[in-house]
Amino acid sequence: MPSSIGCDGCRTAEPFPIAFTMAFQPIVDLENSTVWGYEALVRGINGEGAGAVLEQVTEANRYTFDQACRVKAIELAGEMLPRASKARLSINFMPNAVYEPRACIRATLAASARVHFDPKRLMFEFTENEHIIDTEHVRNIVSEYKRMGFLTALDDFGAGYAGLGLLVKFQPDLIKIDMELLRGVDQSAPSRAIVRAIAAMAEELGIIVLAEGIETEAEMKVLQGMGINVMQGYLFGRPQIEAFAPTEDIPYLLKVAA
Repeated sequence: MPSSIGCDGCRTAEPFPIAFTMAFQPIVDLENSTVWGYEALVRGINGEGAGAVLEQVTEANRYTFDQACRVKAIELAGEMLPRASKARLSINFMPNAVYEPRACIRATLAASARVHFDPKRLMFEFTENEHIIDTEHVRNIVSEYKRMGFLTALDDFGAGYAGLGLLVKFQPDLIKIDMELLRGVDQSAPSRAIVRAIAAMAEELGIIVLAEGIETEAEMKVLQGMGINVMQGYLFGRPQIEAFAPTEDIPYLLKVAA
């Protein structure tokens, strides 16, 4: 059910009371040697990690925080990404802070129009680790976002017990395999078997697979061998506060490893 906190926030557009900014980490497409997109990650204004900001988010300000994150990320992307860029902007959202998808998207669309950022380049991520109060409500959000032309992503896939169930219920456009499954995948036969099965399942369902947390060439090459080419991690670039790493500064894009 919609909350009066969220609906009032829509009407009054109250600002989030805690100062924060965004860092951006590149997502690469190794098959096409391009920047597939950038994930927006919340940071404190003095460079503090996401935890320092998120610990100040409460039930009372969760809605305004979710809205403020979207607007901040889009404004920075519109200001700093080249106009010719086709890179997507991936924004984490809190399903429990979205009360009615079409109503709660208004600030997002207004920010996109204001900075001339094509909203069709937006991807919204939610994590299987978030406490989802109403799965039918979240399914409605995902369906509405897809109808509006946004990509949707299930983050941290494989981190918990609910991943396959959520995949069936929500049918996102993309899954991000949890980095703990991928750490040292080149040295772990069980990990490779599980990741290979996830990749095959996703291909059958028409879902893009993104491997996150990639730190070594060996991990990258093993995943490429499984047909996974969309990746994110320190190997390609660390999050940069209020900055987007250009293609020429991202390793493995101009000359993809064989």
